[in-house]
Amino acid sequence: MSLPVVHNSAYVADIPEGHRFPMPKYGAIARILVEDGLVSPEEFHTTGEAPGSWITLAHDQTYVDQVFSASVPEAISRQIGFHVGKSMARRARHASAGTLLTARLALEHGISCNTAGGSHHAKRSHGAGFCIFNDVAVAALVLLSDETVGSALVFDCDVHQGDGTAEIFSGDDRVRTVSMHAEKNFPTRKEVSDLDINLPDDMEDDAYLEVLADTLNASLDMVRPDVVFYNAGVDPHVDDRLGRLALTESGLAERDRQVIGFFREQDIPIAGVMGGGYSADIDEIARRHTILHRTAMEFVS
Repeated sequence: MSLPVVHNSAYVADIPEGHRFPMPKYGAIARILVEDGLVSPEEFHTTGEAPGSWITLAHDQTYVDQVFSASVPEAISRQIGFHVGKSMARRARHASAGTLLTARLALEHGISCNTAGGSHHAKRSHGAGFCIFNDVAVAALVLLSDETVGSALVFDCDVHQGDGTAEIFSGDDRVRTVSMHAEKNFPTRKEVSDLDINLPDDMEDDAYLEVLADTLNASLDMVRPDVVFYNAGVDPHVDDRLGRLALTESGLAERDRQVIGFFREQDIPIAGVMGGGYSADIDEIARRHTILHRTAMEFVS
């Protein structure tokens, strides 16, 4: 079996040239996976737009209507970081549906990866931090709603706290949230995850991986989930424009290897999403994101 990878051309939305959010990376991730012979074009799994009935499980109806009609108030657009036009709204819906498909494939095959997803700053009533809809929250709540799973774990290794995910699932014991992030990075005002690991600036590979091992054990002490959503943001990399940690590419690969290996050894399905990664060099950051797919392939049987 090859690694199930979910991709959709709609993951790349219209954005002003030079914007610090590297939107073209999502197309580049898929292209690099194909060019390197890791996935053939016909092997990508794809799906359509998430309907409103899915999105409103995680977000308020008023906000969902604003996004769907491309009428998001300017104040919310400023929090998100760009104008939410029809192309952006379409992308957010496709990314949510893509993460749900990724989770369903993980439940079937043990592991699966998206080429987008991980929009973890989007809260129930509004988006923020380049995130419109919280695709992981949507996917988890759809699976819970249709009783495909009874519990889920969000294991977030993006350099920024998964504040939106923590807020959406606050008080919901069916979904446990873990966030390993740079303490002094965005957002300034943190939410409360079930387990927050606040990391000091400039933390390097060995120290990070030691904390990671303890965090993995602690997460399983909280819950034995039916599925894990793994946010494999590459912004902890030392050269990331918006990160404050100092991991190398080999450190990121070992991080992914430890996370995936830990849950697969427990026979727990794991769905990988991209999370953050910021560079003016699109191919550089896209290739860094493919570390997850390359590492995940080691666990395909």
